[in-house]
Amino acid sequence: MFKKLAKQLRSDNISENTCFPMGSPVRSLKEETKNSFLKSLSRHALNLYERKTDINNFTRLALSDPENTSHNDIVDQLFGKEGYKDPFEDDALFSLSENEKFLKDLGLKD
Repeated sequence: MFKKLAKQLRSDNISENTCFPMGSPVRSLKEETKNSFLKSLSRHALNLYERKTDINNFTRLALSDPENTSHNDIVDQLFGKEGYKDPFEDDALFSLSENEKFLKDLGLKD
């Protein structure tokens, strides 16, 4: 058993070309390519996992209680306070359509 192990180690050492301190450029290029591929694959897998987790969390939140209408009460309270305007009122939409800076930002006016 020991002889087989020693023979295998010798053959591995000879194939690695141990007389030169630096490695083979082909082998190092192969390793760099492999490492960059694994990094990009890991990054892609992480993005897919995060996307799936976000979708699952949103779905769980959205479907948690369909009879819960507390969000409507919150919006009504906000619009009931002074200083808040309903963005869907005709006056608010008209003033927004006449806003020069807004139209320039959209690229609709020079």
